[in-house]
Amino acid sequence: MIITEVLEKNAKLYPHEVSLVEINPAVRPDPTITWREYSLIETAPGEKYRREMTWKEFDIKANRFANLLLTRGIKKGDKVAILLMNCLEWLPIYFGILKTGALAVPMNYRYTSEEIKYCLELSDSITLIFGPEFTGRVESVRDQLHDINHYFYVGEETPSFADSYDCLVTYCSSTSPAVDLTEEDDAAIYFSSGTTGFPKAILHSHKALMSSCRTELHHHGQKHDDVFLCIPPLYHTGAKMHWFGSLLSGSRAVLLRGVKPEWVLQTVSEEKATIVWLLVPWVQDILDAIDCGEVKPEEYRLSQWRLMHIGAQPVPPSLIKRWLKVFPHHQYDTNYGLSESIGPGCVHLGVKNTNKVGAIGKAGYLWETKIVDKKGNPVQGDAVGELTVKGPGVMKCYYKNPKATEEILKGEWLYTGDMAKMDEDGFIYLVDRKKDVIITGGENLYPVQIEDYLRAHSAIKDVAVIGIPDQRLGEIAAAIIELKERDVCSEQEIMDFCIELPRYKRPRKIIFDKVPRNPTGKIEKTKLREKYCGGRLVEVQTTK
Repeated sequence: MIITEVLEKNAKLYPHEVSLVEINPAVRPDPTITWREYSLIETAPGEKYRREMTWKEFDIKANRFANLLLTRGIKKGDKVAILLMNCLEWLPIYFGILKTGALAVPMNYRYTSEEIKYCLELSDSITLIFGPEFTGRVESVRDQLHDINHYFYVGEETPSFADSYDCLVTYCSSTSPAVDLTEEDDAAIYFSSGTTGFPKAILHSHKALMSSCRTELHHHGQKHDDVFLCIPPLYHTGAKMHWFGSLLSGSRAVLLRGVKPEWVLQTVSEEKATIVWLLVPWVQDILDAIDCGEVKPEEYRLSQWRLMHIGAQPVPPSLIKRWLKVFPHHQYDTNYGLSESIGPGCVHLGVKNTNKVGAIGKAGYLWETKIVDKKGNPVQGDAVGELTVKGPGVMKCYYKNPKATEEILKGEWLYTGDMAKMDEDGFIYLVDRKKDVIITGGENLYPVQIEDYLRAHSAIKDVAVIGIPDQRLGEIAAAIIELKERDVCSEQEIMDFCIELPRYKRPRKIIFDKVPRNPTGKIEKTKLREKYCGGRLVEVQTTK
């Protein structure tokens, strides 16, 4: 089965049931007014607090966009790029592209003009659909985008160089186009997170998309009456592939355009959300807001919320233990994956294994795992090695980059670049990124282990450990620490806190600063290295 057929099936089975809801809390000035009242109020040009779409409307909108693309000459194998914030139009546009046989090319909404140009050219995209947030960035490089034949704009006040998506799709056929597709056909190009430089283009097939649907449903058991709250950006494989569980079960999903703790709990309450996928910083923010009394869980309807799961980065065990104290009735799961393995799911903890919090889990449904040494041989016991995975969601290749493909794909095995170890029960623990390992005086330091230890400090909100040059030891560990808003802490207090760590694991440098994270929650260590490893360290405050 092709993933577009799942949408068509839902449109027939549940034509009048809501498939997607968009919540824009930033345009709700009075939180005492219910969403039912706000849903009828135009709060800004083209904006409402709440919008929704049925499964039938979803499929019709996808068909209309597909037919619009076909009238513009788009054919099977072409590439169509999406540059949108999360919105109700996002997924129908994505499925419309797939229905033409073209490849969907989702793009990071944080890309600069140069990155937009780079990714459009790398992917061979010939059409771009974008929103108002990106008009300036697109316009600044438009004269250099010689291969882009069509621009479609989603929003009010369409720029002169683009066509209005809303106006044009209205007049297009709502019938699904007759395009022959198989599971082996190319479906999408995603981009790596780019934390180590310009992103690479990752090519996936329709088979990979369907495999992620099945894996997600198997892991989290979405039922038709579940409601999934999706906050992370849809351009990323993580958010979309978790939503695929809703697609396969025909259940409702809510797109929340904001991450404030009160917005999350308000939406869970009003939309009766049962499943929420959060990133580590958002979990931290919610717990901090509860601790200081800014948010009171008892004021919201949360009893139906059954599952909170996390992915995209290593999860501190102390954070989850803290969460389960506040929400003891929640199931919890950790999901691990890469864009190269079609998002989360190739490894997962499982809701029954909270006693193993700290592990990323075991091989996911339809996946295999192996931890190997530098020669590709399986490591023995609990030795540290590189995590490799094999399964139906492994990418076809890095598009137009055979050298990089050869470095990460060895036969059917995908080399993740993550260092890991396995315990006696077969659960896998991430140790660190291969490129992030710090070698100090001949000893290997794994920053994640130090970060997990430091996060147990009550004043620390976030932390990143990087290696900085040292004449004697080669590198030393520096901890960049972001304190909670109302807390004060000194460098010496942190050093004293680390006294229980083995001496070689203790950070030699403490820097109080913001910890930068990308939209999917991963720490941007490249930025920290640029800031603190280029010659003399910038002067920083050791108290807040």
